[in-house]
Amino acid sequence: MSLYRLTFACVLASAAAALAACGSTSGPELRASKPVIYVSSARTASDISSCLQRMLPSAKMTRDQGSTELLVGSNAWLVTLTPSGYGSIVKVQHAASDDGGVPEPELRFDVARCAV
Repeated sequence: MSLYRLTFACVLASAAAALAACGSTSGPELRASKPVIYVSSARTASDISSCLQRMLPSAKMTRDQGSTELLVGSNAWLVTLTPSGYGSIVKVQHAASDDGGVPEPELRFDVARCAV
């Protein structure tokens, strides 16, 4: 019976290691990446955020020190919306490892559509 348990434990450990290796990009790595899009918009951050959440159902919103962050895909894209005197600043960053969830042309279109 102990050989069976040892085999089961090895299979379970290797499955957990495989899942950990397939994990998504971390937030700090995304924040350190060079922006793909950096624009100013006359719209408020909340308006842009609401629009992007309608256009990109996979977007998950968080608020941090006055700015709004949207993680799109499996942490493949980070959209940061920062209020400014004119409206808001939109910054989009892309992870080095892309999950293939949201293609760049689609994200660019959605950001442009929501920021204007």
